[in-house]
Formats: sequence, C-alpha cells, structure tokens
Amino acid sequence: MHNWEKTILSKSETMQAAIKILELQSLRIVMIVDENNRLIGTVTDGDIRRSLMKHLSMDVIITEIMFKKPIVASENDDKESILSKMKELDILQIPIVDGDGKIVGLETLQHLIERKRLDNPVFLMAGGFGKRLQPLTDNTPKPLLKIGTKPILENILEQFIDVGFHSFYISTHFKSEMVREHFGDGSNWNITIEYVHEEVPLGTAGSLGLLPENLPDLPILMMNGDLLTKIDFTELLNFHLQNEGIATVCVREYDFQVPYGVIKAKDNCIISIEEKPVQKFFINAGVYVLDPKILHSIDGTSYLDMPKLLENEIENSRKVNMFPIYEYWLDIGQIDQFKQAQQDLAEFF
Repeated sequence: MHNWEKTILSKSETMQAAIKILELQSLRIVMIVDENNRLIGTVTDGDIRRSLMKHLSMDVIITEIMFKKPIVASENDDKESILSKMKELDILQIPIVDGDGKIVGLETLQHLIERKRLDNPVFLMAGGFGKRLQPLTDNTPKPLLKIGTKPILENILEQFIDVGFHSFYISTHFKSEMVREHFGDGSNWNITIEYVHEEVPLGTAGSLGLLPENLPDLPILMMNGDLLTKIDFTELLNFHLQNEGIATVCVREYDFQVPYGVIKAKDNCIISIEEKPVQKFFINAGVYVLDPKILHSIDGTSYLDMPKLLENEIENSRKVNMFPIYEYWLDIGQIDQFKQAQQDLAEFF
C-alpha cells in the first residue's frame, strides 16, 4: 500500500519538514503522530498554502497548522467502503488506523480509481530568445536546452501528461521550426499539440489572442516554457475552480533582507530601530490558470505582457486569485540557473 511510512512526521517537527515530505513523496499528505505513534493530525497541500498566505515562518511547529480532526478508516474496512467514504466526503487521502489510533496504512483516491482525463487546454510559451543564456541559445531555442537527457519543455509537457492533460498549444517565435520538429503533433506522447506562431514578439500574454476560437469552455493552464517545477497542476486547477476567479496566478514567497538597521520615526524622534529586517513578498512564478473569457480582450496583434493583462482585469473588478507554491521551482533564465537545474534533477525529478 505505497510507501506511506515516509509521510509520517513527529508533532515536534516544522512546516519545512512537512513541505519536504510533500515534495519528495507522491501521496500529497503528511500524517502527524504523537510519541506513541498515534495519529493526531494531518497536513495537506491546502494547509501549507494557507499558511504561506499568512506569511508563517517555515520554522513554525507543525501542530500549529495541521488539521486536528482527520478523517480515518479502520484497518478492518475493505477498499470499497473506503472509496465510498472518500467520494462521499470529497477527500483525496485517508489514513488507516488500528483500534488504538496508531497508523497502519494510507489509502489515496488516485490509487483507488483510474487517472482522470483532463480536457483543459494547456498553453506553453516557447518563443523567447533566451538572450541571458547565450551562447547556449545561439543555435538552440531555450525550451529545447536539455536538463538531463530531455529538453526543458519536454520535462514540462510530460508533467502535465502524467496527471491527465492531453490537449496542448505551444507558442513559438525564435527558431520555431526546431520546436515543431522536436514535438511534432504530439503523437509520440499520445496527445495533441497545435502551434501558434508569433510573427513578431507579442509579450508574455499577447499570443493568447492567437489561440483558436473553438477551444472548450474550460479554464486554460498557461506556463512559461523555461521553468523547472514540481507544481501540483491538478491541485492548482481545483483551486481555480473553487475560488471562481477570472485568473489564478502561481506565486512564490521571496525574502529580502535589508542590509541595514531600519529606523522608524515620528517627527524627529526615533520610535524604534530594527536591525536588518527581512521583508517578505510574493513574486509571479510564471504559471497561470485563465478563464476562457479573458481571451476576448486579447487581439493577437498587440504587444501585451501578463502583468498588464491581469491589472486590466483587476481594474475592471474581476477577481484574480493567487496560488502560493511551495514545490520545487526554478526559472532557468541564466547560466547559473541552468547549471543548478542539472544538479537538482536527480533529487526532485
């Protein structure tokens, strides 16, 4: 029943330790136990993201963010009754406990039922020049630079395929013929790939206007083609649907330490001095879910960057949500990051 033992964490551990488990294991849950190995709580993807939205420290003790009344199944329950319970309560995982409340197993919905086929279009941006990666990109477009044995964009494509997506669109410009030659129509992966070509660069959002008009009326997942990440795309899509916004933006927390003592004052009197404070910000991670209605405002001929598109939606009182990510994420924009990706591949992928 999977390697569920690796998802168990002591109640004295931190949120950072829980994130490590969620990143390295595929079961999408951490089970918290007391000194007698009795289950006292669980931590899932949603618990982590809510904590990040509150800017809680990675060192916060796990009992402060865990769900303290987890739903469980008995070791005597059969799989049919467990599956029925999970569907009824709309949960993805359920710990299995014995009569003393000790963990003896774990069941997940993804292992009890077949993988769902997801018809949402996936739009991958692969038209950039990659100037900061020269000379690597002198003769090869950035999305085709290899991380390990596969191009960056192929790693991204296969992550979407692994969770059930099958309909892909790729935006091209620089050395577009090389991208088309490598991926073709997608038949090598049993998917469909169509291309939209930018005759001139249209920015990070402008090429959305080149997508065909007959797309299904479903949210569109969009991602820059130069990212290496372990984002849970199904969790992202579910979050978007539950929060009913025109768009969802994946964000990462970014810490900046001011290298000086910061003075707070009133008139000419110092109120406080804070030595080298750390400022926390959310930054755009280059992954989005978009309501198809957002395409109506994009003509496909004008230059448009994603921040401007989202600002326009916000100014028109449309809801734009953020989805904090804790999973591995690397923007492969410079040589040092490209080298880092090669080192990280074995640990995270």
